[in-house]
Amino acid sequence: MNAPSSFVPAPALPAAFLDELRAGFAERCSTAQAVREQHGRDESVFDVPPPQAVVFAESEAEVARVVSLCAAHRVPVIPYGAGSSLEGHLLAVRGGVSLDVSRMARILRIDAEDLTATVQPGVTRKQLNEALRHEGLFFPIDPGADASLGGMAATRASGTNAVRYGTMRENVLGLRFVNANGEVVRTGSRAKKSSAGYDLTRLLVGSEGTLGVITELTVKVHPLPEAVSAAVCFFPGIDAAVRTAMQVIQLGVPIARCELLDANAIKAVNAHDKLGLKEAPMLLMEFHGSEAGVAEQAAATVQAVADEHGGEAFEWATTPEARTRLWTARHHAYLSGLQMRPGCRAVTTDTCVPISRLAENINASIDEVEAAGLPYFVVGHVGDGNFHMAYLLDPARPDELATAERLSAQMVARAIRLEGTCTGEHGIGLHKQGFLRDEAGDEAVAVMRALKAAMDPLGILNPGKIFTGPGPGD
Repeated sequence: MNAPSSFVPAPALPAAFLDELRAGFAERCSTAQAVREQHGRDESVFDVPPPQAVVFAESEAEVARVVSLCAAHRVPVIPYGAGSSLEGHLLAVRGGVSLDVSRMARILRIDAEDLTATVQPGVTRKQLNEALRHEGLFFPIDPGADASLGGMAATRASGTNAVRYGTMRENVLGLRFVNANGEVVRTGSRAKKSSAGYDLTRLLVGSEGTLGVITELTVKVHPLPEAVSAAVCFFPGIDAAVRTAMQVIQLGVPIARCELLDANAIKAVNAHDKLGLKEAPMLLMEFHGSEAGVAEQAAATVQAVADEHGGEAFEWATTPEARTRLWTARHHAYLSGLQMRPGCRAVTTDTCVPISRLAENINASIDEVEAAGLPYFVVGHVGDGNFHMAYLLDPARPDELATAERLSAQMVARAIRLEGTCTGEHGIGLHKQGFLRDEAGDEAVAVMRALKAAMDPLGILNPGKIFTGPGPGD
C-alpha cells in the first residue's frame, strides 16, 4: 500500500558474495522470487521489494558465517523467525539477506528444579509449552500468534498473561547472539539475578534485530497453576469494564489475564467462531492459583465488583474445553476482524498508558474513528493498560490509509500525553520511529543511536528499523 520513508532502493548483491553464500549453503540459500516474497511480508501495511536472498541457518555457527560474509561485503542482514511482526520489523528496506532461523528449533535444556529452559531461537511458544507440560510447567508469554521465542525476545513481546507474569523483559535470563562482526556473544546466566556489569541481556531484548542475531535463549518457566478458571462479563460501556479490571487488580485477586473486546470485536468473533456472545464491551478474565483462592476469592470478589459496575451475563468457564473455546476466539480476534470487511488490510496500532487513564484513551480513540467513518475493532490487555486499535482499510483507497495514519498518530500522541508509551508490545519497527523521538526525547534517541553505531558500525543489522541510519544506503 505504501513504502516507508526509510526505504532505499538497493544495489544488486555482489556476485562474489552470492557465490560464497551458495557455496556454503547450497539449496538453503535461495534467490527464488516466491521464497523472497514470503520473507518480505509481515502484517504491516508497508509494501517494499523483498530481500535479495534468503538463507536458512541451522546452527549458531551458520548464523555467524552469514553475518561475517555480510559484514565483509557490507550487505544488510535481517533476522527472520515466524514472520508475525506488525510494524515492518522484517522488511528489507535496504535490500540484503533475510536470515531465517526457524530451523533452529531445538529445545536444548529444561531445568525443572531451577524453573528455566534453554532453547534455540526458532522454537515457538506452543512447541515449548508442549514439552514443558510433561514437567508440570509452562512458559507464560502469549502474544497470540505462535511466534518464535527469538522473535518474541527481539520485539520484547508480552500479551495476555503479562498482568501476572510480566513480559519477555522479565522472563529472559540470558542469551547468546551473533554480533555485527560475526562473533558469538553470551549474556546473562541461569541465575535468577546478577549485578555483574552492564545488562546486555536487556539491551538485546527489544532491539528488533538491530544489535545482533539471537541464537539461543534461557527463559524462566513457571509451575502450572493448581487451579484455573475463566469468566466473561459484559458491560454498558468501556469505562465500566476498565474500572472493573482496575478494582479487581487493586484487590489482589489472583488474575492472570484480563482482556477487553469491544462490541465490534465481539461481533467479529461471533461470526468467525459461532459463539453467540452478547455484542457489548466484554471482559475475558482468567484466574490462576490454589483451588481455594480461585473458587472463593475470585468467584466472590470478582462477581461482586462486576455487579457494582453494571456487569451483566457473568459466566464462569471452569472446564479446559470451555476456557479453550473462549481463548481461541480471543486469539482469533485479529483474523476475525479482517473478515468484517473482506479484502481489507489493517493498520493496527497499540499504546499503553497507566491503567487509570486507559478508558480515557480508548474512548477518545473510538470517538475519533467513528467520526472518521472507518470500520474498526478494539482489543486490549486492560490489566496492564495496553490496547490495540485495528483500522480496516480498502487497499485501493489511499485516502483511507491516510485517515488511518492520522487517527493512529492522534491516538499515540494522546497516550504519550497521558504518561504512557507509543507501543506497549508491537515495537517501533518502521511505523513508529517519529513517535519514539516524541516519547523518549532527542537525548535518549541520541544514546540509542550511539549504541547502534558502536555495536554495528557498518549498519548491516536490520537497517532502517527503530530509527533511520546509520546503514547501507544512508
